[in-house]
Amino acid sequence: MAPLSQPRGWDNGRVSEDNGQAGGQPGEQEWLLLVYRVPPEPTRLRAAVWRRIKSLGAIYLQNSAAALPASNASEHALRKLRREIVDMSGTAALLSCRVLAGEPEVRAAFQAARDDEYEEIVDRCDDFQAQVQKEYTASHFTYAELEENEVDLVKLRTWFAKVSDRDVFGATGRAQAEAALAGCEKTLEDYAARVYAEEVEKD
Repeated sequence: MAPLSQPRGWDNGRVSEDNGQAGGQPGEQEWLLLVYRVPPEPTRLRAAVWRRIKSLGAIYLQNSAAALPASNASEHALRKLRREIVDMSGTAALLSCRVLAGEPEVRAAFQAARDDEYEEIVDRCDDFQAQVQKEYTASHFTYAELEENEVDLVKLRTWFAKVSDRDVFGATGRAQAEAALAGCEKTLEDYAARVYAEEVEKD
């Protein structure tokens, strides 16, 4: 495990772009490891760091030690987070490493985190479908209702894009989430057509 200032298998402190794999033999995965300590008070500082780490898709190997597959984007994000931690009067070290033993377990944990996110997206898509069905049941076919549902769908699309961007290994839950999102898009298209028909009848 090497500090990012002189990482093994890197060129001028940048990870080589090869599907997230840097140097070494084919199949070897380079990881970034952020080890940090944040002052216990105020607790909002620790919560803020935790949120940032989760938003990047990193997994915790243990308390205050988070790992991400190496890439230029993840390195940039973790360097930025490290500076923020130091500005909080905390300490942090960003390391590049390869897992000498237990790499399948680390990768599996990363995949499980992505699958959990995809599962949550599917659940929210189910909620979206139920909400649109309520509009049909209540005969609410107005542009205002359509616009509100469009906003919700944009949020789902944005969320899915974020998760898929950090899904560098291709988690199994992605296909189900894609299908659920496509279903929401079709449902909204049908609802928009109904709203249009109702508005035309009023005219």
